[in-house]
Formats: sequence, structure tokens, C-alpha cells
Amino acid sequence: MVKQNPTVQEFNEITATGKTLVDFWASWCGPCRAQAPIAEELARTTDVKLVKIDVDVDDVLPADFQVSSIPTLVLFEDGVIINKFIGLTPLEELKAAFKID
Repeated sequence: MVKQNPTVQEFNEITATGKTLVDFWASWCGPCRAQAPIAEELARTTDVKLVKIDVDVDDVLPADFQVSSIPTLVLFEDGVIINKFIGLTPLEELKAAFKID
């Protein structure tokens, strides 16, 4: 499941249960474009939901999570933040953070 720029209510509903990767990005950001297929592969091949927040479109959620550099990835499990990565992050590192083999 991939959701682009959800409302705050949708965001809270999506992240409340299960594993969710939130990708804060922008179209002009080279590392963000490199991160996108990695995040999408994680969502496609596991039970992790992917939420993509374009920081040029949404300024509320990036401010809520104090995003000052992109890409920033915030990992949720059952509504709780379990990890945060800043910069290009490999698939293996994301799987390890979610405890996925």
C-alpha cells in the first residue's frame, strides 16, 4: 500500500496499526529520487505500508516531525516511532529496523 500526501487524519489512521514507512521527499531532491524505488520495493515485497509526503506540497506533517533535511524516513510500528533515518538508506537497513528477514 502506497499513499501520497495524506491528510493528517488519514496519516494517523494509516500509521496507527502495523508497520509504516513515512518518506519525506521532494521532486527536485536527487537522493529522494534514489530512495523512492527502495521504499517502494519494501512496500511491494513486505507488509510495510508506505506513506510519501512531498515537503513542497505539505508543510504540516514535515513540521510535526521536525524534518529539516530530505530524504527523511520515519518508521512506525503500531503508531509508535521505532526509528528515523536521514539521507539515502539502503533496503537492508530498513528491513533490519523493521526486523524483517
